[in-house]
Amino acid sequence: MTRLQTQYEREVEIPFGEFHLEGEFVLPPHACGVVLFAHGSGSSRHSPRNQFVARTLREHGMGTLLFDLLTQSEERQDRYTGHLRFNIGLLASRLLGATEWYRREEPDLPVGYFGSSTGAAAALMAEVESKISIRAIVSRGGRPDLAGEALPLVRAATLLLVGGDDLVVLELNEFACARLRCPRELRVIPGATHLFEEPGALEKVAELAAGWFEHHFKEH
Repeated sequence: MTRLQTQYEREVEIPFGEFHLEGEFVLPPHACGVVLFAHGSGSSRHSPRNQFVARTLREHGMGTLLFDLLTQSEERQDRYTGHLRFNIGLLASRLLGATEWYRREEPDLPVGYFGSSTGAAAALMAEVESKISIRAIVSRGGRPDLAGEALPLVRAATLLLVGGDDLVVLELNEFACARLRCPRELRVIPGATHLFEEPGALEKVAELAAGWFEHHFKEH
């Protein structure tokens, strides 16, 4: 059987010179594109929320690449200092490296980014610096404001998803949305808090994300 006839999945090691980052790459049959995940502060590729969103995207015919933005040594260090999770430039460079690795593996499919918390800022910054076209970005409870001067330079269609009861982050997303010049939309999930733990909240996030990626993967 070929990859187009069955789901293809494998654990991967993404090389970065003297170290590598671990990830999981899944490509369903007849995929319309692949979404790379940039997780948030103090999280990893095993984040249950991102894993849930990834499963939903695959059900909608999209591939997913979830990977750790930090090495195991860096994660241990960051648990005590917290300084790496807010180093947006570092996180963006890791996402760029993963994007270039992915493009060598799969040169034909469109690419999107799904970022949560600080990972959303990394996704926006990486898109600006990427030589590879990024079709769409979705931010879940993100901190797009931390992308700073990169915001007006973002080209990819961007969807910002925020919980209606996550008031501080909602205000920061409104600020960031106003600075974006790309096709963009801010959607508020009523009654949801920062982690979207309320019944149905994460399901709503996943469905909105799937619709956004599907539309922008297929519009070209």
